[in-house]
Amino acid sequence: MADFILDPAFVATAAELGDLPLCHARLQLDARYPWVVLIPRVGGARELEDLSVADRARLIEETVLAGAAVRAVAEVLGLSVDKLNVGALGNVTPQLHVHVLGRRIGDPAWPGPVWGHSPGAAYETEVLVRAMAAAREALGL
Repeated sequence: MADFILDPAFVATAAELGDLPLCHARLQLDARYPWVVLIPRVGGARELEDLSVADRARLIEETVLAGAAVRAVAEVLGLSVDKLNVGALGNVTPQLHVHVLGRRIGDPAWPGPVWGHSPGAAYETEVLVRAMAAAREALGL
């Protein structure tokens, strides 16, 4: 993990939650959706196939853990989670990362994808602090 460098795009769009055994975890800064991004700390990784078998298994377990964090953030935001969306797209930021996103019927982009739908909504400072604390607790950080 010594050669891991976080793409600056993540710094601009998501707040640092901390490091799990494999992934660096961040809270996406769009208060309309409870949303955690996991970035495996493997230098040069762009695709799932760039991870070892053991790291792929670890990524699945950390994704499940991130789902719990998403639900904890949703509770802080007073939102329901009707469906967890999990995706590793990478069309804009090619560094391997996994989005774990809580969706609800009637959210601004429902039932379509959130990417490119509309501008995000900033967190109020106090809500962001509470959301990050809830996510970190759920992640065991």
